[in-house]
Amino acid sequence: MALAVAVVVPTALAGAAPKDPTAAVAPPAGFVELEGRRVLEIRIAPGAQSPAGMARRGSRRLAALASDYSVDPDQFVVREDPPYTSVGLLRDGVFEPQIAVDDRNAARFGISRQQLAERYRQQIQAAIRRYRNSHRLSDWIRGTALALLALGFYILWLRGQMALNRRIKRWIADPANRRLQGLQVGGNQWLTADQLRGVLDPLRRVVHGAVLLLVSYLSIPLFLGLFPPTLALSETLSGQIRGLVVGGFQALVKAIPDLISVAVILGLSVLLMRASNAWFKAVEHGNLRLSWFYPEWARPTARLVGIGILLMGVVLAYPYIPGANSKAFQGAGLFVGVLAALGSSAVAANLIGGLMLTYTRAYQEGDRVSINSTIGIVHDCALLVTRLRTPHNEVVSIPNATVLGASIINYSLARREINEPVLISTTVTIGYDVPWRQVHRLMLDAAAATAGISQELPPFVLQTSLNDFHISYELNAYVADVDTYRRTLSDLLGAIQDQFSRAGVEILSPGYHAIRNGNGSTVPPWPAKPFDESSPG
Repeated sequence: MALAVAVVVPTALAGAAPKDPTAAVAPPAGFVELEGRRVLEIRIAPGAQSPAGMARRGSRRLAALASDYSVDPDQFVVREDPPYTSVGLLRDGVFEPQIAVDDRNAARFGISRQQLAERYRQQIQAAIRRYRNSHRLSDWIRGTALALLALGFYILWLRGQMALNRRIKRWIADPANRRLQGLQVGGNQWLTADQLRGVLDPLRRVVHGAVLLLVSYLSIPLFLGLFPPTLALSETLSGQIRGLVVGGFQALVKAIPDLISVAVILGLSVLLMRASNAWFKAVEHGNLRLSWFYPEWARPTARLVGIGILLMGVVLAYPYIPGANSKAFQGAGLFVGVLAALGSSAVAANLIGGLMLTYTRAYQEGDRVSINSTIGIVHDCALLVTRLRTPHNEVVSIPNATVLGASIINYSLARREINEPVLISTTVTIGYDVPWRQVHRLMLDAAAATAGISQELPPFVLQTSLNDFHISYELNAYVADVDTYRRTLSDLLGAIQDQFSRAGVEILSPGYHAIRNGNGSTVPPWPAKPFDESSPG
């Protein structure tokens, strides 16, 4: 089958050639290829044929000619056959036409049909010679050797990459690694060390997989380019990679001014956050005093100001981020908006509750408080939750919205604000046969004998009720250190028992009937006998 096709070059080469009225509706161009490489371009096909169909037939014919070593590329000649100029094979004095060029086609190039036919002849000869030069036995041997060498280097790199990945995994998982201390932004602990490890480990896996895929993909054109049949495919993949690299580099160069703007905005934001933190730390430590600003407001206010500065920096830098107007960014923004709408009510309630608790000075970190019957020391005053550390070293997290609606008892506020100790009280019931003055004296002696009771303000006793069989006496005493509240109360109860036992006074708690029916007294002997742990019972 002859390569009887009409081939043209791009329109830009046509010069001042007249316009083809059918050019606007011309079908897509086809290309005669040899092993994936374009040799001739077909834009016009005679009759009802399409350029693509003619290109497929021409490609098969050209491959047959190239693989037929009885055909010498020098046998291709140009011969006049008015009104055509033909390119064909001259074998044994017989001319076999392959391509025919007429004046209409030549006018497309702005040259004569003889010049165009000569150009086609040279392109066909070059394609056949290139095909035969790459299909020699020596080329296959050389390609195989280079492929084995490249495969060896690839395996060595792969083993090194796997070893590096395992080493990074151990480095991240090592609890003694002091470089992983969490993430702090603007004085706020955004991520703890464990949370940072939880972020870095998936990131390590993603980067490791991406590097493996990238290097493997880049290796494919290298291996394909070592064998003649896949050389054209290798060049196509290499061209795609070059296009991606060049396009990415051009996009990066184009985005440099915007990236500089982003860096400047974020840098200024970081400087402002550091200056704000330094100012609020000076207020918190008392180095800077403001009559209208309490020191305990400094830390939460620093967090709010830091978040505000960071958000302002992000808003200002957003228009300069490359691709900020793309569909991907818009979709991500819509997704974040939906999440914010779903959780905004609960988050807003806790956030407002945290702000109100902070600026109403209900408590601060280190205070001993009681919230919803939970007694403990304030461990953390976050914007969303309040954490209490109980006497059992349990950390209880209470949402700020719940705290705002609960009753808060602050045991530390009196000492800090009015410099007075906190009062504790306990009640005992004593029978009517014991003089009330004696009971008062015994209870006051018990308070004086307790080490944790403050002597700043004297303790006192109140008679709270006259019951059927006994009288209720309430001892009120002040605690020297609120942190030892529970221990002091326990010591005070023990001292009361000692005082009443020494005096032989029976504590009627719970109450006994006035007629004892011969039962013995419940007063323990005094002095108290030491407890023997080895005794039976």
